[in-house]
Order: sequence, then C-alpha cells, then structure tokens
Amino acid sequence: MTELAIQIQGLGKRYGDVVALRTLDLEVPQGSIFGFLGPNGSGKTTAMRILLGLARPTSGSATVLGFDAVAQSLEIRQRVGYLAQLPRFYDDLTPRETLRFSRGFFPHDRDHGVEDDLGEALELVGLRDQADQRVGGLSGGQRQRLGIAQAYVHRPDLLILDEPAAALDPIGRRDVLEIMRRLRGDTTIFYSTHILDDVERISDTVAVLHEGQRVAQAPIEQLLTGTGAASFVIELRGDTADAAHRLEQLPFVVATEIVPLEDRARLRVSVDDVDAAERRLLRELLAIDDVRITSYAAHRLDLEQVFVDLVEEVPA
Repeated sequence: MTELAIQIQGLGKRYGDVVALRTLDLEVPQGSIFGFLGPNGSGKTTAMRILLGLARPTSGSATVLGFDAVAQSLEIRQRVGYLAQLPRFYDDLTPRETLRFSRGFFPHDRDHGVEDDLGEALELVGLRDQADQRVGGLSGGQRQRLGIAQAYVHRPDLLILDEPAAALDPIGRRDVLEIMRRLRGDTTIFYSTHILDDVERISDTVAVLHEGQRVAQAPIEQLLTGTGAASFVIELRGDTADAAHRLEQLPFVVATEIVPLEDRARLRVSVDDVDAAERRLLRELLAIDDVRITSYAAHRLDLEQVFVDLVEEVPA
C-alpha cells in the first residue's frame, strides 16, 4: 500500500478534437474524504473513468492504490468501489439480492461471510428494513443509498463516487453525506461534485477542476482561509481611524482597511502571524478608551467566491 490512494501526473484525454482533460495532476491522501470539485463538463467523470480502467488516457499516468491505471486495472477494480452518477438496478430484485449479486464479483475473506458483508452494507445505508422489498419500489434517495451500499459491499480500500448527491432533494443529500461521514477513517472517499455546500460540509481536501485542468488543490480549511495573509474582521464604534493607526504599528499587521457602516465601522486587519494576532490584537483594541468593539472574528472566505476567483483566473 502507498501513502497516496490516487496519484495522477500530467493526465490528458482527447476525444478527436475535443479536449476532456489536459495535463491533470492530483494527489489523494489515503483515509481522506477528497472532494473533486468542478462545473458540469469540466472533466471529472472522464478522470474517474480513467482511474477505473474504463477509458485510456491520451497522455500522462495515474496510479490507484499503487497500481497503474492502464496496465493493472483489474487489480484496481478488485480493491475499489464505484458509484456511477446515475446508478442502474434490476427493479425486480431486492436490495439484499442486488448486493449479493454484486458481492459475487469480488474475492472475500473466509473469516467474514458474504451475508455478514450484506448486513453491514444495508445497516450502513439505513436499508435494513427495506432489504427484502423490490428495488423498483424504492425512492430516489433510497436507490442512491443502495448504490453506495453496492459500491461498499466488498469493503474496498477506496470509494470513487461520481456526483453521489447531485440528483437528490435536501433530505436525500443529507443522508448521503452522513453515510460518507460515517465511513471516514474506514476507507478513502474520492467523490466528484459541483455542489459547493457539500464540499464544505464533509471534505478534508479539495481539488478544483476547470476545463480539464486542476486550478487548485488544498485542505478545505486552507482553501477557505486563503493563500495570502490571514485577516480578522472587527466591527467598532468610536475613533476607528485611530484604532487602525495603532494596529498598523504592530509588527505582525500587514494592512488595515476601514469600511464605514450606518452606525459603526468594519475594520479588516490583514496579518502575517496568526498566533501573534490571536494573542495581541483584541488586547490592543480593548486598551483604546474611545473605541467599543461590537464584533470580532477571524475572516473565513466563502467557498463560492473562492471557486469563482479560481475559475476566472484561468486563461481563456
């Protein structure tokens, strides 16, 4: 086993004159919940198909769990669970029969019976009570949860999920995200999505894909903090200009910006040493007699704005 569940280097894919992927680089740590974020048509599904051996790259290379995605696709598929964007089932089968059929394609541990695997998968996705009903009678959310159970039934080292919650209502999305959260630490989850809120709620690390190329990859907290100086947003009443001037004398303060409001002002303070700022910034402000603090918080970027900024920076 390697420390990286997935490693992609310079991966490209063309369909005639259409470029689906261009020189994609990606590293997915083992044990992470990795959000593969991008608008529809950005190349997410193409990349996943290459990882699973369902398509061959035009250029570059990819390894999955240490195996080459082209030369060792069979070894990969034995260790990976996959949920397609629109999973299909035999409606006349029950969820239990569906999982038993899927489980038969994979080798199993003799010390852990197949029926035990079925029971664990059904319990994981909350379908134990519907285990013996016909799949055709399940709701859309239940069918999607069955798709996750089918991907997980052989207890894979990696789950690849293509837009697992995109077609669901808010309750269905919540249920799918909770299942993914429960699997944290048991397996690596690599999932594609264009839903920014889902990424922010559950992902450890995020890669942003646009027009077939990666435009960013970072832990979610780092992405939301920003790549420049960290900042604090403080709302004040009183002599805000004096407060800003005093803070600018502190060695860790890079810049200040004042935004007038109706009955107060908002002061944004950019710093290059967050630890020092957390220790001293508020204390310095409290020492100013003619200033009253109404709110104080570390600045956190909005993921939607981060995404838009990253995409707009890509040359046309």
